[in-house]
Amino acid sequence: MSNTWVSYLHAVLQLCARNKAAIQGKACHARAIRFGLQEDTTTSNILINVYCKSGLLSSARKVFDGMPARSLVSWNTLIGSYAQNGEAHEALNLFKLMQRNGSSFSEFTISSVVCASVAICAVFVCKQLHGFAVKAAVDSNVFVGTALADVYAKSGLVKEASRVFESMQERSVVTWSCMVVGYVQNELFEEALLLFHRAQKMEVEHDHFILSSIICGCAGLAALIEGKQVHAIISKTGFCSNIFVASSLIDMYAKCGSVEEAYTVFLNVEDKNVVSWNAMISGFAKHARALEAMISFEKMQQMGLYPNEVTYISVLSACSHMGLVDEAKSYFDLMITKHNISPDVIHYSCMVDTLGRAGMISEAYDLIQRMPFVATASMWGSLLACCRFHGNLEIAQIAAKHLFEMEPDNAGNYILLSNIYAANKKWEEVVRARKFLKENVVKNEKGKSWIAVKDKVHKFMVGEINHPRITEIYSKLDSLVEELKILGYKVETEHELHDVEESRKQELLKHHSEKLALSFGLLSLPASAPIRIMKNLRICGDCHSFMKHASSSTQREIIVRDINRFHHFRKGRCFCSDFW
Repeated sequence: MSNTWVSYLHAVLQLCARNKAAIQGKACHARAIRFGLQEDTTTSNILINVYCKSGLLSSARKVFDGMPARSLVSWNTLIGSYAQNGEAHEALNLFKLMQRNGSSFSEFTISSVVCASVAICAVFVCKQLHGFAVKAAVDSNVFVGTALADVYAKSGLVKEASRVFESMQERSVVTWSCMVVGYVQNELFEEALLLFHRAQKMEVEHDHFILSSIICGCAGLAALIEGKQVHAIISKTGFCSNIFVASSLIDMYAKCGSVEEAYTVFLNVEDKNVVSWNAMISGFAKHARALEAMISFEKMQQMGLYPNEVTYISVLSACSHMGLVDEAKSYFDLMITKHNISPDVIHYSCMVDTLGRAGMISEAYDLIQRMPFVATASMWGSLLACCRFHGNLEIAQIAAKHLFEMEPDNAGNYILLSNIYAANKKWEEVVRARKFLKENVVKNEKGKSWIAVKDKVHKFMVGEINHPRITEIYSKLDSLVEELKILGYKVETEHELHDVEESRKQELLKHHSEKLALSFGLLSLPASAPIRIMKNLRICGDCHSFMKHASSSTQREIIVRDINRFHHFRKGRCFCSDFW
């Protein structure tokens, strides 16, 4: 057979690979067998590539197994394809066979096998491969290093990932992206931001992975200023049209307390998909904009897009915040009957919350008992909070019992039950709960609040003494308290459970971290700017009342994001309708 004909056959096969034309590839394979080319290594390698690109890995393996002699290309093509198509175990087994046969390997071989170990979270295998790469002196290769950093980060071993990253002499855009994504996925948002700033200084090219991830990091920190700066970079680099980046921006603005800016980004997205609609509906839900969330839900379907389970979580959450029981029941039924979505534990949790907030405590408890899932701590916590608000002591005790078993170290549950006992004048039970808290080592996380002013985040603890302007802050807070008392504000000492005198309780409540953050915001921010405060715990009832009066007295919009939700205080009221 002439070399010209063989070259022509190879060219046709390569065209089949590019076009993923499996049927034509099989026809060429038959021709190759007919003319005795099945033992030719180059022809077999091209055939393996055709089948791999067409997704016919079993056919590729048959060609591979029938080869009398294999080259590095043979091994790499099949191992790489196994890794890329989710056949991680096959990739690892083939690599072991390669080693037993004594075949040579390359950096591509190692990086492919490491990527395969990511898919099955095989950390031990990854560490073995890391050692193998070091021994073979290929660990500094950009593909191998990137794959190792990626698998360590995705496995939660961020220190190991960082060590690999720092040891690399050469890094690609993908390497930087993997590391930033790794930090964000492990909720190390500040580290992600620092690394991103470092990448900027080194003029690393941005891709949509690193940009969408760093926006998620800004959302996690509620860092609105940094988020806006990244938004500016996105606009300059032309990634605003990328649907994943745009959806991350919508989510970031919503989580930073600026749902209006989130909506502006949303409106500018030309080809909206389910992800972008979900981000916007979720944003409305977080900010108690139930009507906007429901309208968006309808508009989404008018645009020909079907809601998924995430959409329903958002719209049910919006209903729960506003106590819209009938609407929530309607959406819950619609999800099952019209869109054939099986509700999961989060959908049931939203329904329990909706019923509980509306005072239908018994119905909420019945739903927990009837649902096909084991109730989560979050669900019981929601029910307990509803019992506090509506005064249902019987079910509160049931919910608390489950919470004590599931979260024995969470002091918040004991405090909540103590409040319910106090509201029902069960003073012996209150004393018992407080004694338990005092005598047992339960986790009572200290309240912290933070506020961003001029590119800097200022953190406050209860009774803060270390801030450089603390004397000024306390003076401002004292004058504000006196001013609010004239308007009817009264310290609600029932929210302070320390066993101290009444005057000391008032002092402790007065110096809660969010009040200090507010005072600093009033001193530092322009009169027209909203004051945005972030908090790591649930805002207490006294601070909630304080913020309402302060928004009226100062004529300022105050936005507080606590661990549960956003509170928008305007003109003496909060959008949460005093239930959270």
